[in-house]
Amino acid sequence: MTARELSLEEIREIRSHIPQSLEIETFVHGAMCISYSGRCLLSSFLAGRDANQGACTHPCRWRYALMEETRPGEYYPVMENERGTFILNSKDLCMIEHIPDLVQAGIDSFKIEGRMKTALYVADVTRTYRQAIDDYFESPALYESRLDDYRREISKGTYRAYTTGFFYGKPDENAQIYDHNTYIKTYTYLGLIDGKNEQGLYSFEQRNKFSVGDEIEVMKPDGRDLKVTVRAMTDADGNPVESCPHPKQRLYVDLGAKLAPGDLLRRCDA
Repeated sequence: MTARELSLEEIREIRSHIPQSLEIETFVHGAMCISYSGRCLLSSFLAGRDANQGACTHPCRWRYALMEETRPGEYYPVMENERGTFILNSKDLCMIEHIPDLVQAGIDSFKIEGRMKTALYVADVTRTYRQAIDDYFESPALYESRLDDYRREISKGTYRAYTTGFFYGKPDENAQIYDHNTYIKTYTYLGLIDGKNEQGLYSFEQRNKFSVGDEIEVMKPDGRDLKVTVRAMTDADGNPVESCPHPKQRLYVDLGAKLAPGDLLRRCDA
């Protein structure tokens, strides 16, 4: 696993000095940590959640003030506006437009950062990168022709403004976000299909509220997205319901389409 501070040129040099049997894994997408590596102890120390076990609380997204040790209470003036300054607040890494450069650098495994992310984010980002990689190996021209599709699809998961990190040189001031620490969210995760009952309704565990009559999307693992209308819903006892307001409630739904376990339900909020 390479550090996020390495450039593509440095990764190519590493590849030229190691056996081909020794694989290189590199982060290509997701949140950038402070500095940008080796600060996982902060989450464990400040919140009791071990970042090395997938439980990072993203302390680099919190608000901070600088104070000199011998002058307690005297804060360094780094205020940008009434909300403060997010001095450790990097943009997210995104290399979906640079798959050829990653492959040609000799990287064997693309790693996607997914801590504190929803199932929708993980499904959307990993599916899009899988499609982009497969398209590139089938035909570089095919990959290039679908760049707009990749960008559009990858924005359907929760995300921040993007940067290419250190891959093309040391980041400048444009790699930081200075006025907020929020994410851009255009789609909401509703649930994951996991079965079917005797009445032909598909079961799922609700994650966000939606109602009968709503238009939603079914995101399939094979890359297809189906726009459907919620025809009917019942609770676990078979009683009809008009909406699902209770998180993690077991429900059964008729979407007027053939579904399968692993299909993800989402709603466009844009």
